[in-house]
Amino acid sequence: MTSTTSQQELIRFLEDRFACAQACTECARACALRASLVDPDGTEQQEFVRRKGIMCAEVCDATCRVLSEDNRVDEAEIRVQVEWCRTVCLETAHVFERHPGAEEGAAACRACARACTDFLETLE
Repeated sequence: MTSTTSQQELIRFLEDRFACAQACTECARACALRASLVDPDGTEQQEFVRRKGIMCAEVCDATCRVLSEDNRVDEAEIRVQVEWCRTVCLETAHVFERHPGAEEGAAACRACARACTDFLETLE
């Protein structure tokens, strides 16, 4: 491996890490907004959507913080966090898709899951 190759890999790693953190931030905002728009005294399904939105926002926020740290977390811990985020985002997108008016939140969740997948590939 040449130094140029390793430098290109490092650049891709950092770009994917930043893109994942940015997608997590955007997803957290969209999920928090979606959760705030659901009537807390609504139906059981509405409460489920609200709780899913809150949980996804919290997981995405935590993932963004982990990705923003200066290598204070080892790669295994980063992998676990990002995989958890990807899973929660996909689950939340599925829930949002069944709820009218939550399409934007579902799209943000799917975009975040894709960014997580892309970042995980740089870890392998």
